[in-house]
Amino acid sequence: MLGLAGKSPALVWVVNLSALLLVVLWTIPTFGIFVSSLRDRDAISTSGWWTALSASEQSLVARAGAPDDAQQVGGAWVVAGSVFEDGTTGDVTAFGSRAQDPTSNEPGEPLVLRDDGVLEIAVNGDYTITYADQPEGRRGARIFYTTEVPPTVTTENYEAVLSSEGVAQSFLNSLTVSIPATIIPILIAAFAAYALAWMQFPGRIMLVAIIVGLLVVPLQLSLIPLLKFYGVVGEAFGVSAKGYVGIWLAHTGFGLPLAVYLLRNYMAGLPREVIESARVDGATDFGIFMRIVLPLSFPALASFAIFQFLWTWNDLLIAKVFLGQSDNQMVLTGRLVELLGSRGGDWEILTTSAFITIIVPLVVFFSMQRYLVRGLLAGSVKGG
Repeated sequence: MLGLAGKSPALVWVVNLSALLLVVLWTIPTFGIFVSSLRDRDAISTSGWWTALSASEQSLVARAGAPDDAQQVGGAWVVAGSVFEDGTTGDVTAFGSRAQDPTSNEPGEPLVLRDDGVLEIAVNGDYTITYADQPEGRRGARIFYTTEVPPTVTTENYEAVLSSEGVAQSFLNSLTVSIPATIIPILIAAFAAYALAWMQFPGRIMLVAIIVGLLVVPLQLSLIPLLKFYGVVGEAFGVSAKGYVGIWLAHTGFGLPLAVYLLRNYMAGLPREVIESARVDGATDFGIFMRIVLPLSFPALASFAIFQFLWTWNDLLIAKVFLGQSDNQMVLTGRLVELLGSRGGDWEILTTSAFITIIVPLVVFFSMQRYLVRGLLAGSVKGG
C-alpha cells in the first residue's frame, strides 16, 4: 500500500484489515438498501433483505365464499375456492379460523367452524367448506393461513417514486442548491487558505485558531439567527430571505471553516522553494496563486468538493429553514420525505428513495475518490 514502504508487516496487515473492514461496513448496508428496494411491501415487513433469495413465510387472511353460494355435491353442501384468489402464489404451511391461533391446523387437516362447516385446505391453497345441511348467509368465514412465498423482484417501488409528481423538479432543485453551494465556498476558501499559508500579516495565527474553533460549532445554533438576519437584509433590498441565494450563503458559511482548514494545510505543505523562486522572478501573490498553488492544490480541492457536495445534496434541515415548500424550491430529500407519509411506515418507499438519493453522490465520489486521501493527508506532517 502507498506510504507503507519500509513499515513492519504487522502495521501493513493492520492497515489493510482496517481498510477492508471499512469497505465491508459501508458496502453491506448499501447492498441491503438496494435489495430491499426491489422487494414488495409484504416481503420487507416480514423478513430481512438477506432472505430475499429464499422463500419467505407470511401470515395472511382470506375471506371464504358466502354460504349462500354453496353447491350440493352428493349429500352435502360445499363452498369451494382458493385463498390465493388475490393473485398471490405459494404453498400453505398452516391455517386456522381465529386470529389468536392462525396456525392451529396443517394442510389437509379438517377444522370445524362455528357454523358447523368443516374447512379443509390443500397445500396449493384450494379450500372446501362442507356442510351437512344447506347453509345460509352472505358473509363467508375468515381463513387465517401461513404461506411460503417464493422470492420476487419488482421495480414497482422505483416506478412509484420516479413517477410521483414533483420528483423530477425536486431533483433539479437539489442540483441548483448543491452545485453553487459547493463551488462558492471553494472559491472563497482557496484565496483565504493561500493568504493564511504564504502571506505574512498581523493576526494570521489567531485567524487560523478561530477557523479551527469554528469547526466544532453546531450549525443548529445559528440557523434561526441567520434566518432572522437574512430576513432583515432581504427586507432592506426587497429580496425574500427564503430563496436560493439564502441557502447558498448558508451552506457557504457552514462549509468555509472546513474548507479553509483543509486547503490551508495542503498549501502550507507545498515546496517552499517553488514559491520563493516565483517571487524572485517577480511573480505577484495573485500570479503565484493562480499559476502554481491552485493547480498543485487540486487534490485538496477535490477532497473538499466531495464532502461539501455530499453534505449539501443530502441536507434536509437547512433546506427546510432557508427554502420554501413550493414545487420550484423543494429539494429531493424533502420531496421523498413527503412520499413516506406522516408516519414513515412505507418501507418500500423509504429504501427506494434512499438508493435514489445516493446515486448522484456515488457518481461524484467514485469520479474524484483518487484525490480524497491525498487531499486529506497532505499537510498532516509538516505545515507553514
